[in-house]
Amino acid sequence: MSIIPVTVPTGAIRYNTDSNKMECFNGTKWMQVAVSSPDLNGGARGLAYRGGANNEIDYITIPTAGNAVDFGNALSSAGGLHMAASNTRSIAAGGGTPGRINVIEYVTFSSLGNGQNFGDLTVVGSGGGQMGMSNQTRGVFGGRTTPGNNNVIDYITIASTGDAKDFGDQGNTEGGMNCFSSPTRGVMGGAHPGNTPRIEYITISTTGNSQEFGSLIHDQELSGAASSSTRGVWMGGRYAPSPTNMSTIQYVQIQTLGNAQDFGDLTAGRNDLGGMSDCVRAIAYGGGEPSAVDKIEYINIATGGNAVDFGNAVNSSGYSCNSNGHGGL
Repeated sequence: MSIIPVTVPTGAIRYNTDSNKMECFNGTKWMQVAVSSPDLNGGARGLAYRGGANNEIDYITIPTAGNAVDFGNALSSAGGLHMAASNTRSIAAGGGTPGRINVIEYVTFSSLGNGQNFGDLTVVGSGGGQMGMSNQTRGVFGGRTTPGNNNVIDYITIASTGDAKDFGDQGNTEGGMNCFSSPTRGVMGGAHPGNTPRIEYITISTTGNSQEFGSLIHDQELSGAASSSTRGVWMGGRYAPSPTNMSTIQYVQIQTLGNAQDFGDLTAGRNDLGGMSDCVRAIAYGGGEPSAVDKIEYINIATGGNAVDFGNAVNSSGYSCNSNGHGGL
């Protein structure tokens, strides 16, 4: 009696009892199904790039409290970086103080090490702290000071390397904005004190000009931008007159249009701080009160309330931050 061969369809799934792994048939052989997440060492990893003539990179594990640890060194020592990230790669672009640059660099979240060259922005300049938005595929960088402000928006494909391409224009040419993302939308908010504060948005997967979103609580420059997939927060900043550092935390619902609402407060007024998240916690990292501090605080994005202590940065400084678990992923 002949044995009738069994045809296995491409895409079939099986559990291999010998290896205790799930496998998928690719038409020729069974391949192990990779199971991965953006979590490292017990949680999403956040990176903080120190500016102001220093090129150190710190890292923290966002779901746990504790002090930051040294990650490596960036290619440049510029502050005011544009930040973007997938769940594997951290991107830092542009910057200033000292000297405005158009360099884009990257590191891999899962391994400690120094920055590697990615390419160049279309325009030289700094972004005021975190003028970057991203989903898993694309990083988008907003307007820069060159030293005059401009409204150019660039984009890159994070998994590749190469120079940025033109995305469109933003409505605000006044600087002082900070950004966060959902998987579909990037949101920019703020203005230098004395100018018109505003919130704008883009659709990350397309190209085009930014659109009006709503208004902020104060006439202010914003710091510490972070988000879940549905809610974005800005933590701290400064407002006119003086300008005065503020402790205000405010939020918007990313997929709707409307004005920012009060969330709570930082432990003190602070500007030039970095923001990052794992979609549950938003981290307020470093900054000035007005002198530079090494303070790290956090809030729970889904609920209102005041920030509480997380730990300390490696140094006292203003920082530009991102993570492999932010709201755009």
